[in-house]
Amino acid sequence: MRIGIFGGSFNPIHNGHVILGETMLHEMKLDEVWYMVSPHNPLKQAADLLDENERLHLVELALEGHEGLKACNFEFQLKRPSYTWDTLQALHLQYPQHEFSLIIGGDNWDVFDKWAHHEEILQKYKIAVFPREGSDIDEALLPENVRLIHVPLVNVTSTQLRQMLRESKSITDYVPYMVEEEIKQRKLYR
Repeated sequence: MRIGIFGGSFNPIHNGHVILGETMLHEMKLDEVWYMVSPHNPLKQAADLLDENERLHLVELALEGHEGLKACNFEFQLKRPSYTWDTLQALHLQYPQHEFSLIIGGDNWDVFDKWAHHEEILQKYKIAVFPREGSDIDEALLPENVRLIHVPLVNVTSTQLRQMLRESKSITDYVPYMVEEEIKQRKLYR
């Protein structure tokens, strides 16, 4: 199987994440996209993160009914902080029958040279990069196994959603219905 690994905090997941997964399935001709919920991104502050199991649950709710999109807690069993190289190596050992590709945003591509083992990742894996606001990617300069995938730009970030929730503003237009309901009922991000 051809699997796209879309890692992130998903703090919280929003419609843009879901649209992105659907687009990657089609454009990259993948069998599945695994939403790899990161317990702790080494480049982000841990203090602002909702508990990993809570975030995983929200991802599961968001992906219900979306064939080929899967919530994944694989990194929960790995040492922390979680580095993409370690995750890819562990995935390859556990699922040698699968071919893995990495899905990252343009903002991550901009700092990719700061990632642990970034050269090895480039050598061993295909990478799909999606544009992010403020990120300017020159397609002509991308390495051979890195592909820019144009996806509809959803003009909201998880950071903005957390702020909206703290201010008791509606997030209806930005997240799947079940995610909004769960956040409301459990008073998450307040």
